[in-house]
Amino acid sequence: MAASVERDASAHMTLTLRAFFRQFDEAPDEYYEYVRSGEPELRQELFGQFKAESEAAIAESLGGPRVLGDDKDHGEIIRRIKEAAVGHNGPKVLIGGPPCQAYSVVGRARNRGINGYTPETDERHFLYREYLEIIDEVKPEVFVMENVKGILTAKVHGKRIFDAILKDLRKPGKVVGGVNDTEYEIFSLVAPLPEPDALGERSYLSSYDYLIKAEEYGVPQARHRVILLGVRRDILKSRTPSVVQPEPSRNLTTYDVIEGLPALRSGLTKIANTHSSWAENLHQAAYAVRKALSEKGYEMPPSFPLDGTVELPVSQGGNFVNTQDTVKNHSVLNEDLLKWYVDPRIGGYLNHSARSHMPADIYRYMFACSFALLNSGASPTAKDFPELFVPKHKNWKSGHFADRFKVQARNRTPSTVTSHIAKDGHYFIHYDPRQCRSLTVREAARIQTFPDNYYFEGNRTQQYVQVGNAVPPLLAKKIAGVVYDLLKP
Repeated sequence: MAASVERDASAHMTLTLRAFFRQFDEAPDEYYEYVRSGEPELRQELFGQFKAESEAAIAESLGGPRVLGDDKDHGEIIRRIKEAAVGHNGPKVLIGGPPCQAYSVVGRARNRGINGYTPETDERHFLYREYLEIIDEVKPEVFVMENVKGILTAKVHGKRIFDAILKDLRKPGKVVGGVNDTEYEIFSLVAPLPEPDALGERSYLSSYDYLIKAEEYGVPQARHRVILLGVRRDILKSRTPSVVQPEPSRNLTTYDVIEGLPALRSGLTKIANTHSSWAENLHQAAYAVRKALSEKGYEMPPSFPLDGTVELPVSQGGNFVNTQDTVKNHSVLNEDLLKWYVDPRIGGYLNHSARSHMPADIYRYMFACSFALLNSGASPTAKDFPELFVPKHKNWKSGHFADRFKVQARNRTPSTVTSHIAKDGHYFIHYDPRQCRSLTVREAARIQTFPDNYYFEGNRTQQYVQVGNAVPPLLAKKIAGVVYDLLKP
């Protein structure tokens, strides 16, 4: 990696630490000592002890948070990326994507609520042109551009912005007024180009051919993203890219990827956050839920996890949760995933700290978990909630909150992990009623396919945002394989 850009301070710290980790064939013991502690002083000591590697990592991440398009940072970012490109021997690959707020369905819904808002005056629709500027400056052999599914339907002046983006990516220099006339062909990573017709003409792919459904490619998550592969035309004279191969038989569930992690209790707000208070509140919630479900005609099975004899987790977790045998804990993982996720050198699990919840939300989580157990993993909608558990929200019955509480069911593919998980965990409820909580950062990271030795800096909220904004690393690895096969000698 020659250069990388990150605007958020905590995400930049994470990026730099990972760049440091990649400097080694085998990370030093001091790295593991730091991530287990999370103490800033140990990070400073680590970087000071391995000066050459830390300086390389800091240089790669441009020395600090940077914002493309910012008056202060923009020129420096371009200069540093060009500098890295000039000093690089071999093919160059550019990876990135414009901010997605203007394109996402949620973002567009918010925009419609803004008085006087028009897409034509929202500069975020055109931030992709800054990406074009970097392409024009660096002239990479290949670029990869990622964005949300909503980019396919977002419109400006009544026309789809995606069509304009595809056109502009083919001749980036022409769009940004550069002197470079390099042209690119835009490929899908999952759909091959149509064969030429009898006259040798080749039709373009449809917009949705650029959409990758991550769960079809070995990722345990229903994450649908638009990812474009741009290839410089001179490269195409000798070869064309392949596509990422689907894995239709590998339908991974939430259980498959998080079951081996240590069980945690949620914390409590509004009342004393002690294990005894939590256990008492949990059993009260279980009693109320059993009664409510019985009134709805459900018969709780004898094996219901909270029958009074089940052992409850004691710890709320933390920055590091110590365990004796991390490999043994993951007997549910197949061999490939075991190698991908688990690093025995950690001696436990990082970023595995449970949130605290209000007692009333623990009742709701208990109801949602139990309902899912009795309904093949389906989460309850607003109409399923007994009046006792209904939040005191004036719009609860409006229909806008129908799926406000969602269980990541043990027997289903997890839903998309988004940055919204940083705001509340209602949409990311753990399937185990004994734990009765939202997912931890590490569990969300597992669903996103981050290896366990990938450490997230910042406070827990900042860590959630980093995980939610990421492209699944396992999918990125498969895309890298396509790029490597295209560029290898």
